[in-house]
Amino acid sequence: MTREIIKTDQAPQAIGTYSQAVKVGSTVYLSGQIALDPQTMTLVDGDTETEIRRVLDNLQAVARAAGGSLNDMVKLNVFLVDLANFALVNQVMAEYFDQPYPARAAIGVAALPRDANVEMDGVLELDR
Repeated sequence: MTREIIKTDQAPQAIGTYSQAVKVGSTVYLSGQIALDPQTMTLVDGDTETEIRRVLDNLQAVARAAGGSLNDMVKLNVFLVDLANFALVNQVMAEYFDQPYPARAAIGVAALPRDANVEMDGVLELDR
């Protein structure tokens, strides 16, 4: 199977040795997104909810570039510096995803790149 590299300027450019996403067949593997503004490549100003929304906006932009949407997400990983924000993730996710929701893991971590509070990555399954 061939690999297709997914890239969009509507999401932050990779800040390391990785691609925004890689499509293999009908499966798309999305790299982790933190709350970087795609235009300035700086962390958004605001609280954790603002960061969660920017992360989901970034994931949505990459999903669209791959020909899908967040509703094609079958697996989502959430990395939180403070697991007390888990309920907030649930609340915001309900605005971005339709049921059935993707499988998900939420993991507490000591730190994230650029001192972000949240990072998410995931896997899409496209019907093509």
